[in-house]
Amino acid sequence: MSDLSGRVALVTGGSRGIGAAIALRLARDGADVALTYVSSPERAAAVVREIEGLGRRGVAIHADSADPTAVTSAVDATVEQLGRLDVLVNNAGVFPFGPFEKVDADELDRAIAVHVRAAFVAAQAASPHLGPGGRIINIGSNLAEFVGRPGITLYAMTKSALTGLTRGLARELGPRGITVNLVHPGSTDTDMNPADSPHADAQRAQTALGRYQSPDDVAATVAHLAGDDGRTITGAALLVDSGANA
Repeated sequence: MSDLSGRVALVTGGSRGIGAAIALRLARDGADVALTYVSSPERAAAVVREIEGLGRRGVAIHADSADPTAVTSAVDATVEQLGRLDVLVNNAGVFPFGPFEKVDADELDRAIAVHVRAAFVAAQAASPHLGPGGRIINIGSNLAEFVGRPGITLYAMTKSALTGLTRGLARELGPRGITVNLVHPGSTDTDMNPADSPHADAQRAQTALGRYQSPDDVAATVAHLAGDDGRTITGAALLVDSGANA
């Protein structure tokens, strides 16, 4: 377990699934946590109650990651309400699926906005607040490194852009003692991709371990990177995918 006592984290898309697991793990490790949400204030409020039940401060911020002004405002609100910012987790995402010939301009623009522009803008807004030991952790996908089936070109393309962002920021922010890393989850048991869905066995069969990840598995890797034990890991892309890309 990492010791994040006294630190403040912002997790975008933190009201459900992997994002909620990350927010709660960081709180269990001692951090106060702000999270953003788009469409479910009830879920966001429930996560905040769990954070507070752990003895930490929690804040839910309504912010659509497709809106760069909202992204910047979420960073500002975190600092205003929790006093500082030490860890930024760019987790918010969408999952466009279907033949690339049928992708329209709006779907293309939204995927780019949520996966690429939002991560860049959030890092840009967070940077002035991050001191030595600051962390930026981007959440990608193992599909960015191995596209094993058709229909996910747009998703894979926009998630793969995080590799360049992560490596570039690692170089730019490293002299200030700030690390920047990328976590690539594989098939993870969430409401968007449940481990008991009709397609789950096929995904499980593609892994070396024959299993899905839980959101807590991903959150554990994020927590390691956020803590002092991750201080010399930067510019890295870490697969948490049960060996699907092995």
